[in-house]
Amino acid sequence: MIRAVIIDDESHCIDTLSMLLEEYCPDVQILEKCKSPESGIEAIKKTKPDVVFLDIQMPGMTGFQLLEQFSEIQFAVVFTTSFDEYAIKAIHFSALDYLLKPVAPKELIAAVHRVKQRKKLPMSEQFEMLQSNYQHSVKAFQQLAIPTVEGFELVRIDRIVFLQADDNYTHVFLKDKKKVTASRTLKEVEEHLQDFANFVRVHHSFMVNINEVTKYVRGEGGYLVMSDGTTVNVSRSRKEALLKFF
Repeated sequence: MIRAVIIDDESHCIDTLSMLLEEYCPDVQILEKCKSPESGIEAIKKTKPDVVFLDIQMPGMTGFQLLEQFSEIQFAVVFTTSFDEYAIKAIHFSALDYLLKPVAPKELIAAVHRVKQRKKLPMSEQFEMLQSNYQHSVKAFQQLAIPTVEGFELVRIDRIVFLQADDNYTHVFLKDKKKVTASRTLKEVEEHLQDFANFVRVHHSFMVNINEVTKYVRGEGGYLVMSDGTTVNVSRSRKEALLKFF
């Protein structure tokens, strides 16, 4: 059984999330429902939950500021937010979970499943990175938190040469021949990088940093030679879009 606390200043949001959890995630036990950050802090200290469903924007204290009240985060966090472009991108970049309001059952089930499967609790660096990113435009983000089997690894965006899909994982190839394997699909990682114009999906299995391309060789789709000497195939369907960058 997963023990949960819900913190949201809007009653109808708490009621909706509670109803969805009861219907679709019966193995989640709701310990407390809190309408203020202050009562949420007390509930966390008292009940020591496994997961906290935490609203980001609340009167008097944001969800980020609430988390700062704890020297150690001993629980998983799933942020809940109405559409906020920068909040969502900041959460993605920090390799943390969120649910977009109104919450969809499918997304809730997936979030609870990730909580169950997570081997390690989130690290304080992730929340620090999240708050820093949220305070700046997404264009200013310089680092990406790549979730790995062990936890996560911070990688500078400009160090990425290309990315390769491998079923439910993505290999991220960096300068200096280093490779990091993300426990996310290439499609998910692509969503994190979509605001950076220099990252282009050139194949079902590949996404490249255009700044690291040294040569394009013609063919049915052709292929690219990257700065590290690796060749990356270009699919015929993506060839035209790629060539526009040159």
